[in-house]
Amino acid sequence: MKKLVPAVAIAIALAVGVGVYLDTGVSAAPASTFVLLDGSKKSTDDLKGKVTLVNFWATSCVTCVAEMPKVIATYDKYKDRGYDTLAVAMSYDPPSYVVNFAQTRKLPFKVAIDNTGAVAQAWGDVKLTPTTYIVNKRGEIVKRYVGEPDFAELHRLIEKLLAEA
Repeated sequence: MKKLVPAVAIAIALAVGVGVYLDTGVSAAPASTFVLLDGSKKSTDDLKGKVTLVNFWATSCVTCVAEMPKVIATYDKYKDRGYDTLAVAMSYDPPSYVVNFAQTRKLPFKVAIDNTGAVAQAWGDVKLTPTTYIVNKRGEIVKRYVGEPDFAELHRLIEKLLAEA
């Protein structure tokens, strides 16, 4: 029996290792309803067919505010090629601040307010901002960034995903 325990432990470790190795990191984006600033709604299903950056942010987050010009530039660079951006303001962000930020910065993409925190919860219990997800044309999350992304790397990923059928 004592000889069997290490063998079982090794077998489990190998199985876990293989599972981690085979995990592509791709998972379906969680079913969510985004309430946009204009009162309209967008669902996760609406993301399909485009490569989409979903950015959880807050007006009180210094890094979020600092990265926003790069998020805008990325949107402007790829929007005509099947790329979209959805900025999701955190539940603690006062809606009037979000509206003011979106208007004064002339955000060219859709902005949602996660009033209840349900969207952040569904997307992996997002607590840290900025947290950014890249969703492929099939509606699968292919990358998550916590903190400001490396925008050169992000652009390479977007190019690759846009080239996919």
